[in-house]
Amino acid sequence: MIIGVCTLHISIPMALSLKEKRRVVKSLLTRVRNEFNVSIAEVDDQDIWQSAVFGIACVATSQAYAHGQLEAVIRFLDRQRPDCPIGAYEIEML
Repeated sequence: MIIGVCTLHISIPMALSLKEKRRVVKSLLTRVRNEFNVSIAEVDDQDIWQSAVFGIACVATSQAYAHGQLEAVIRFLDRQRPDCPIGAYEIEML
């Protein structure tokens, strides 16, 4: 059993309040959950208006599949909200 974990930093420059940020974050989290079989949550920067950190995890039988799934989620997020650039991300396998 392989567990793939991704930590992803995203910028939300149009958010002028925590309410606007939460609207964007909730929308992205719901879209990813509906599209992929992964777990995703906001794990850091909850009180910063224009920044969010997502934790994404998936379980697979092969390392290549888990890595591919996580990269597909990153590409999906990039396509869904081009106005919210992805700053940095890190993928690791457990």
